[in-house]
Amino acid sequence: MANLSKLEFEALDITGKNYLPWALDVEIHLDAEGNGDTIKEGNNTSAQQKAKAMIFLRHHLHGDLKIEYLTVKDPLDLYGIV
Repeated sequence: MANLSKLEFEALDITGKNYLPWALDVEIHLDAEGNGDTIKEGNNTSAQQKAKAMIFLRHHLHGDLKIEYLTVKDPLDLYGIV
């Protein structure tokens, strides 16, 4: 099924070739939404903030990466893995 929601920026490519601009865009957007701490070590963010960050991160991943990291539930872990 096609992704019907508009992306705020280019999704992370399966090859990772656009990782640096993707990572910077993720940080900026999460900060703007008030969820920037979810991808920082030692954070004390709520489950709701983490869920919002995960939705955002997964939305901006290549489809195959979404499948590969399907079981990851912490945004910090997902941000650090890919």
